[in-house]
Amino acid sequence: MMSDLLQLKFIILSSAFLLACILGFAMQRTQFCSMGAISDVFVMQSWSRARQWCIALAIAVVGTNLLFLEGWIDIHQTIYTNSKLLWLSHIVGGILFGIGMSIASGCGAKNLVRLGAGSLKSFIVLIMMGIFAQMTLRGVFGVIRVETVDRIFVQLPTHQDLASLLNQVLPVQIPVLSLVISLLFGLMLLLFAFKDSEFRKHGEWWVSVLVGFVILGFWFISGHVGFVPEDPNTLEPLFIATNSGRMESASLVAPMAYLLDYLTLFSDTSKTLSFAIVIALGIIVGSSVSALLRGQWRLQGFSNTTDTLNHLIGGALMGIGGVTALGCTFGQGLSGMSTLALSSFITVAGMILGVFLGLRYLERST
Repeated sequence: MMSDLLQLKFIILSSAFLLACILGFAMQRTQFCSMGAISDVFVMQSWSRARQWCIALAIAVVGTNLLFLEGWIDIHQTIYTNSKLLWLSHIVGGILFGIGMSIASGCGAKNLVRLGAGSLKSFIVLIMMGIFAQMTLRGVFGVIRVETVDRIFVQLPTHQDLASLLNQVLPVQIPVLSLVISLLFGLMLLLFAFKDSEFRKHGEWWVSVLVGFVILGFWFISGHVGFVPEDPNTLEPLFIATNSGRMESASLVAPMAYLLDYLTLFSDTSKTLSFAIVIALGIIVGSSVSALLRGQWRLQGFSNTTDTLNHLIGGALMGIGGVTALGCTFGQGLSGMSTLALSSFITVAGMILGVFLGLRYLERST
């Protein structure tokens, strides 16, 4: 049985790595960027990249709830749909993450892509993000987080996904209700994205479709292929190779802390490769392959001291904010919102406000 679990773990990690390579390859060739989508709206009144993001989210949310309806995954087995709504943590964490990604030139995913293409700036950002994520998970900022914002919450009578909440007043099965909500939400997103004729003709919306299906692939691998009803050691249900012990998709802040743990404590046999870690590594590798094939791989450093300081602070804020909010633009933004979790909508609103504040800071400092 243990050998079967090890073989299954290899299949899961390999599959997640390959999907992440595809994601990194595609993102390096396009302008898909969560921070860019928000900043384009604020700075240039351009909605093109926001429309890309909406298409990816539409595919992720509809597909995730189709998988839920079919019984292939259970969205209640994620960190996003907990019945305890840490609303202040999500607001504060989202704002901090938004400020951080605006002054660090992109979110965790974008910095992984840039690192794959040779950016030393992104390397430093990711190191800072990983260190401060560690400190917020179980270090000094973790104590502060638990004793402050995490103490303010609402205990809901059920899971916090919209379908479970509506099920309290509507006598409809949760998976069916979840699919109906996701179809309506997804349709609104697609109508918004494709109503612009210029975007329909020239927008790189193909990458949005790919990103959406990659999110689904991660859910399926982790929540279906990697689910074992009874762990032979504990006799409890098991999601193989996940750090949270639950079903996971793409999220890129805490995984940088786990990667630092793995690399610095490699001789500790309890530190092994996980689902989240191989996704981060896969994005780097996929981006590197794309950059090399296009002749775009080159080392890039900081332009001046102010640039260095901004990226150091940005990486730190993303590490603190991403852990506090339980996810980044991919974690809460695409993975979390695909479960229709209330916390994800709150966090994304905080991130948008954070980007606005970060852009105002950059304007005043130049």
